[in-house]
Amino acid sequence: MIDQFLSNFQDGVYHILNIKAYDHILFLIVLTVPYLFKDWKRVFILISIFTAGHCISLALTTYDIINVNLKLIKLLIPLSILIVALFNVFTTGKKSHGTTIGLVFFATLFFGLIHGLGFVNTFEAMISSSENKLLALLEIGLGIEVGQLFVAFIILFLSFLCQTIFRFSKRDWVMVTSAIVVGFVLPMLIKSDLFS
Repeated sequence: MIDQFLSNFQDGVYHILNIKAYDHILFLIVLTVPYLFKDWKRVFILISIFTAGHCISLALTTYDIINVNLKLIKLLIPLSILIVALFNVFTTGKKSHGTTIGLVFFATLFFGLIHGLGFVNTFEAMISSSENKLLALLEIGLGIEVGQLFVAFIILFLSFLCQTIFRFSKRDWVMVTSAIVVGFVLPMLIKSDLFS
């Protein structure tokens, strides 16, 4: 029982920290980069909403409630990263950014659903030997949450260093970081199977 939990938990963490599937890390970067350590509650809620989106979409596909076009999902994942990165670029430094938090929460849930759908085949292989698929989903979801919080902490720490020690302005830090992510995402969009 505990071995199965640890295995599923590790699979969830690995799903986030797997450098070969860096699209997830890119999304977490653009999701977290506008915030500071003092905003940790908001970041925690956003990460949890993103995890919930993952788990909902995995549950819907595992129990055959929905079927997905994986080619479309593989296009929507980098597109979601691009949208959040551009949102950061166009809203950073603006006073209205704080009033859009409801929109950010809704978009994070929606993008969590999309990113979860991109994980369906891997997830189904992970739980194929599990007797209780729902329990396996929750265990993997916990691993996803911990992995995402770890990445978010690193991003907040780098933000702290760059803005206090290296004296980047918050606006410049968010814009440069988001622009770098855009540079990684554009080739992913161009190489999408939907356009092949």
